[in-house]
Formats: sequence, C-alpha cells, structure tokens
Amino acid sequence: MDQNEDRDRQRGGLFLWLSLFGVFVAAVAVTLIVTSGADPAESEFPDLGDLVASDPNVPNTDELAPTFALPTLNGEVFDLAAHVADEGKPVVLNLWASWCPPCRAEMPAINTASQRHPDVEFVGVAVNDDPDKAADFAAEIAVAYTIAIDDGTVEEAYPVLGLPGTFFINPDGTIAKRHFGVVTVDSLDDDIAELFGS
Repeated sequence: MDQNEDRDRQRGGLFLWLSLFGVFVAAVAVTLIVTSGADPAESEFPDLGDLVASDPNVPNTDELAPTFALPTLNGEVFDLAAHVADEGKPVVLNLWASWCPPCRAEMPAINTASQRHPDVEFVGVAVNDDPDKAADFAAEIAVAYTIAIDDGTVEEAYPVLGLPGTFFINPDGTIAKRHFGVVTVDSLDDDIAELFGS
C-alpha cells in the first residue's frame, strides 16, 4: 500500500469515526431537547469547526470553489461553473444529509434565509445520503431552494469531516467564507450582508 492509499484509508476511518460520534452526540442532544420541549433549531450541537477548518484538503477562503454538476430534486441539473459564468449571483452551498440531526435542525433556517435573499442562490447538496430519504425530508419541510443529490463528486471535492458544512461563494466563484456547524437565520443574514452586501 503506497502512502496516498494509506493516508486515504486513515482519513476514511477518521471521517467514519467522527460521523458516528457526531450522530450519537447529536441524537442524544435532540432527544433531550424534544423531551424538554425546546426548539432543536435553537439548540447547541457538537462543533467540529476547528477540526474541519484545519484540514488542508477542505477548500479554503479565497480559493476557487470546486465545481460540480449534479441532478436536483426538480429534475434539472445544477452546474456551479455554469451558474458562475451565466448568473453572477453569489452562492450559499450547504452540505447536509438526512441522517444528520444538526443538518435537519438547520434546514428550516436555510429555507427561510433563501426566501429572504432572492439575490443569492442557495444550494443544498445531500452528501453520502439515500436519495429517497433526502427527497422525503426536503419535501417534509417544503424546501424552496435547490436541493441536489451528490454522486460522490462533492464529497470528494469538499471533504469535510462532519456535517453540516456551508460555503459562501462569491459571484466570481471564489470562496468568501466557510462555516462548519449549524447556521441560523440571523447568522445567514449577517454573513450575507457582510460578504455580499445584500
């Protein structure tokens, strides 16, 4: 086994361990919140931000965002490179999965923000997920923004060690900001105003 294969194997093991740990802790948190009557969207989930941000394989700010073209739930294809070339709108790219409690908790906030900021393209990509379960959850909360199903392209290009992950992409295709962990309507409003002036 060469060094690259060994590194990929170790990284895959770390991703699996972190994902399982994150799901376990988040599931416990959701259980406590539900039994206490609190709103899960306003709760705290494990923050892997520093760990993810330190990974040199994850696209960084001021770098060109890796492009992809993926099928969406509305039967179309979202092509990031074509969007940048043709639309010139900033993009909020959210990586999520239906099995991820923090992702499920933040999605209503993303949905609200997408309707408040029509001059920004919101795209959610279901990563390492069952397409039917992803579609069912998106339908359950009536997601109004674009939802795409990853075929492995985004998972490889944006190898975050835990979900959710959100990338704010400038109209020129460069990454303006990365956020690892749950977003809220207020945090999205603030970031969009600061980064994109809208």
